[in-house]
Amino acid sequence: MRGLHADTGYLLYRLGLRSGQLFNTFLQESGLRLRHYAVLRFLATSTGALQRELSTSLGYDPSAIVGLVDDLEKLGFVERRPSPDDRRSRIVALTADGRVFLRDTDEAGQRVTNELLGPLDATERESLHALLQRLAEDGRK
Repeated sequence: MRGLHADTGYLLYRLGLRSGQLFNTFLQESGLRLRHYAVLRFLATSTGALQRELSTSLGYDPSAIVGLVDDLEKLGFVERRPSPDDRRSRIVALTADGRVFLRDTDEAGQRVTNELLGPLDATERESLHALLQRLAEDGRK
């Protein structure tokens, strides 16, 4: 019988837990968690998104997105705007304060990644990133 660490799925799960712990520790002072950070990072690459688009793109339950956006809106990091296509829908967009927060956390986020991937050299890190990206993109289909 093979050991637990021979199971790639388990190793990915453990790595995900460790990554979440490290990110949540560095975000602790701001009162945010990794899920908030993911919303902000996603919005940083767009002009805004509907809440249902955030849910689909990030893989979060729609009800969780509402709470996350509420939290971020209270901090002034995002704002809800009317959708030009549907009066009932709101677009969530990153604010200037949200961009400043992300810029200020870039270095800390890189430190977390460096700690997590410390045992790997630059080539291995690139390979791991490419493989994880392929798996993540395939999972969206």
